[in-house]
Amino acid sequence: MNTCFICQRIQLIKQQQNIYFVKELSTAYIVLGDHQYFKGYTLLLFKQHACELHELSLSSKQQFLLDMSYTAEAVFKAFKPQKLNYELLGNSAPHLHWHIFPRYANDLLPNSPVWLVNRSVRYAETAKPSPSELAQLKEKLLFQLAQILPKPC
Repeated sequence: MNTCFICQRIQLIKQQQNIYFVKELSTAYIVLGDHQYFKGYTLLLFKQHACELHELSLSSKQQFLLDMSYTAEAVFKAFKPQKLNYELLGNSAPHLHWHIFPRYANDLLPNSPVWLVNRSVRYAETAKPSPSELAQLKEKLLFQLAQILPKPC
């Protein structure tokens, strides 16, 4: 799927060239969002190209949802938001991927969907993490994932 944006991002992960990559899980890759207006904004990218949950086998579907739950729990514990928002849309990037948005009391529109915050605010250059900020975000998330993920037998 050369034209799929998510597949392209996954290829960069495999080539160790995606600076936002955090961790590989059994069904998906955890990445931080390129823009961090919502501090700790994290995505979970399904490893194979699929557009809908119902396209997956039962075991893949269950594991993908479990991987999302582990990721969300780690995001919550790492960044201590007031609430998490979860989205699995795929309209502009038709590839299974979860958006996990930490929501804080001081958000611009704390009681509204994230998409109501103007794109110019969410995707402002100032919302891009510096290399040191990105490293700190990854470190916090990886620490919590290590506490949450089942240990291999």
